[in-house]
Amino acid sequence: MPRIVGVDIPNDKSIWIALTYIVGIGQHTSERILNEAGVDKKLPANKLSEDDLSKITQIIDRSYIVEGQLRRQVSQNIARLRDIVCYRGLRHRRGLPVRGQQTQSNARTRKGPRKTVAGKKGVKESKG
Repeated sequence: MPRIVGVDIPNDKSIWIALTYIVGIGQHTSERILNEAGVDKKLPANKLSEDDLSKITQIIDRSYIVEGQLRRQVSQNIARLRDIVCYRGLRHRRGLPVRGQQTQSNARTRKGPRKTVAGKKGVKESKG
């Protein structure tokens, strides 16, 4: 497995898809990197020469924030929002959707599994 920016990328996939295994690099960015490096995007990752790997690594190091540094930056941004107690920070703190989504019937991804609360007694039972 070739190793780029501290990440093992899969051997059997085309290099433009294999680069997307690096956090912070999508398909479009991957194509841009390969065009700049002058590498054929259809080439399998295990067929790359050391020269090609070093070109790709240099371009990524120079122009893009990836992996641990990107994760750290995102978590620092969220921590900053929490610290200044803005609306988005409060939504992050409470574990609710941040970007204006509805929460009455959806948002299970952010809110987690349902927590059932005991409901009111039925109308017939309360007449007694």
